[in-house]
Amino acid sequence: MEEENVEQPLLEKKKKKYYKNCPGCKVDESKELSEGHFVLFTKLFIVWMLVLCASLPISSLFPFVYFMVRDFNIAKTEADISSYAGYMGSAFMLGRCLTSLFWGTIADRIGRKPVIVIGITSVVIFNTLFALSTSFWMAVIVRFLLGCLNSLLGPVKAYVTELLREEHQALGLSTVSAAWGVGLIIGPALGGYLSQPVEKYPHIFPKDSFWDKFPYFLPSFVISALAFVVAIGCIWIPETLHNHHGSDESLDDSNGLENGRSGGGNENIQKNENLFLNWPLMSSIIPYCIFSLHDITCLEVFSLWAVSPQRLGGLNFTTDDVGNVLSISGLALIVYQIAIYPSVEKATGPVSIARISSILSIPLLQSYPFIALLSGLALYIVLSIFTILKNVLSITIITGLLLLQNRAVEQHQRGAANGIAMTGMSLFNAIGPATGGTVLTWSQKRMDASFLPGTHMVFFFLNIVEAIGLLMMFKPFLVEKKKTNIDQLQ
Repeated sequence: MEEENVEQPLLEKKKKKYYKNCPGCKVDESKELSEGHFVLFTKLFIVWMLVLCASLPISSLFPFVYFMVRDFNIAKTEADISSYAGYMGSAFMLGRCLTSLFWGTIADRIGRKPVIVIGITSVVIFNTLFALSTSFWMAVIVRFLLGCLNSLLGPVKAYVTELLREEHQALGLSTVSAAWGVGLIIGPALGGYLSQPVEKYPHIFPKDSFWDKFPYFLPSFVISALAFVVAIGCIWIPETLHNHHGSDESLDDSNGLENGRSGGGNENIQKNENLFLNWPLMSSIIPYCIFSLHDITCLEVFSLWAVSPQRLGGLNFTTDDVGNVLSISGLALIVYQIAIYPSVEKATGPVSIARISSILSIPLLQSYPFIALLSGLALYIVLSIFTILKNVLSITIITGLLLLQNRAVEQHQRGAANGIAMTGMSLFNAIGPATGGTVLTWSQKRMDASFLPGTHMVFFFLNIVEAIGLLMMFKPFLVEKKKTNIDQLQ
């Protein structure tokens, strides 16, 4: 009898209460039964494709937006083109800023899957309409609407932590940040290779054809086609949100209070804390927003700087040249995130490696204007190496902060928490491209200045943002959530 009393708590701790018609319970039960390498790979592939479809439309326009704005004939001078290009890049982020918290809350109420499907479908529709824009303001409005409906990154971050076992959740969030980073790099590569196809591939795309009238349609169409395939595939992905409809009927009644989502009124009330008062969460969101602002601004500035004429401090690159550099960087980023980052993070922790990466980024970024002094093969080699290093350091910082955010909240509030993070990130990202384009235009108008002439100024501006983000990753600004005894047992 005494042996039964000793063993019973262990049995209760191990067994969970599963409800028959609850999709979240079905996912939890399947995780408990099996999560082999093939199943894990399949789940990570699903997450990878979802995030890729969300990130590709954001950055795919950067290599050709300079020429697109020029074709709209809205800029009065050549230097003003960068400013208008920045406004077009910011329209998406402004729309996402206004709706991210809304979609995060909806994902906590009706499920992750419906919000994900809506976000992917919006890419199919509005990304295609953007490529068919005939005026600057039409392009801006369509990008704004795409941002309003494509706020699926927050729900996906909640989705991946619920789809995977706890020991694989760090890998899952690393996959999210890797796919996001790769999308932000591969997007411009696609935009660079596939825009203006009549000029680049005259044997395939004849002059005076549809492709000549809409020279920026092809890259957007390819991304929309990929999103369409993924949207069809979303029919079969599982829902992970628990929905018990107040029913006590379950597959296993041995531990009704094991899962805070399944009942236990008092326990649930205690866990529904005000997320804005959760300082470990908010203190990780603040630097996350700052570094997101830095990354999107840096990407916009890099693309505009690369295609700008040499007399304005640029590299006079074609869209193909930009695509080549970013493709190499994207491949290197995939290898790093899969093969290197998990081991580095395990050895040093997410915060330490993020701080080191931020410190190394500052001198690296300030060296970019000197690259414009090179030419030929040396220019491509040095620029590719610097771009690889910059993107590796950036994705290291972002991944570490994502891990801190999702460890700071309980599962039933994860959608809303990621919605808050997405709202803040989108607000900062909305400021980024417009500000970066404006500062680049100003920098190019002061080529003969005595202090930080030309593009030296815009990269100095980017480093100020980097330094602020670095400061926010030290105490007392950044606070990590302390592990409870329950966390340590899990």
